[in-house]
Amino acid sequence: MTLDSGTTACGLQLQLQRVFPSFRLNLALDLPGRKVSALFGPSGCGKTSTLRAIAGLDPATRGRVVFNGELWQDDESHAYVPTHQRAIGYVFQEPSLFTHLSVRGNLEFGLRRVPATQRRVALERAIELLDIAALLPRQSHTLSGGEKQRVAIARALASSPRLLLMDEPLAALDAQRKAEVLHYLERLQSELDVPVLYVSHALDEVARLAQHLVLLDAGQVLASGPTQQLLTRLDLPLAHGDSAAAVIVASVCAHDSRFGLSYADFAGGRVVLAQPDLPLGRTLRLRIQARDVSLTLQHQADTSILNILRVTVVELSHDSPGQVMLRLDAGGSSLLARVSAKSVDALKLAPGKWAYAQIKGVAIVG
Repeated sequence: MTLDSGTTACGLQLQLQRVFPSFRLNLALDLPGRKVSALFGPSGCGKTSTLRAIAGLDPATRGRVVFNGELWQDDESHAYVPTHQRAIGYVFQEPSLFTHLSVRGNLEFGLRRVPATQRRVALERAIELLDIAALLPRQSHTLSGGEKQRVAIARALASSPRLLLMDEPLAALDAQRKAEVLHYLERLQSELDVPVLYVSHALDEVARLAQHLVLLDAGQVLASGPTQQLLTRLDLPLAHGDSAAAVIVASVCAHDSRFGLSYADFAGGRVVLAQPDLPLGRTLRLRIQARDVSLTLQHQADTSILNILRVTVVELSHDSPGQVMLRLDAGGSSLLARVSAKSVDALKLAPGKWAYAQIKGVAIVG
């Protein structure tokens, strides 16, 4: 059901309510209709419940769901579009492949959901993007965990979704398989114009993939906005504790083959990366943990630290007993630094003060 042209909006608009035994889901969201948006929060905060409501898998959740001007649910007008009529692809934590079918058979099942005239993603394109051509003749039960999840994503893409829902797709994978599939997820968002709503409780995944972030707690929205901004807001829990990190967007500009390094530029300067083979011109989302940033008032010359950036202290907040979290500005990009309260006192760090942020090249993850 398409809304009148005067009320058409791009993106995903949600108003959802439901009472669960352990929490009350009550949220209102307006999400972008492109790239990756992430729902992040602890287990039991309402992430999967939100995804199921969007997919039409949970009619008991009341409210309103509109995607790109198309009304999928509205309790006031008694509108409810069934799941099979919503142009979505759904990737679950477990791949849920059909064990009696080959990989090709699983993909063709997804393809058959969509009439040929309405297909927006060619099956060959999905196979190429997920690099699964060699897996096509194999039975699904012979695949590794990472291979199964890549096939599950390709099957969802074969249904030509206008919205891809992903519910903890990496949670069941070990670190090696997780890194493997993350690479393909990054490739999908850069090469396909299909918006993704991504559910996770792993902050490293969210920082690497999502442009927009929704922080949930007990069924409520704590904050919603650009990922880079929310990660460094000192009034939010994301910017505190051992996992606190900032994300900067940088472009690879040069290599140093002698020492196996790459260089990338961003608004705050140039960073040195301990990765030798990054393609020139490639845009990177670099995650810098607050615990890996130290501060000095003078630019140090005799040091093993290769990344030294001039920054301004923006604000401070006590992170834990004896520890202070600082938000720093580096040419318009935000960084976090967690230092001791003693260091803050000794360096007289305060909002507006200039300093130098020191970051080990091996500590920058991208």
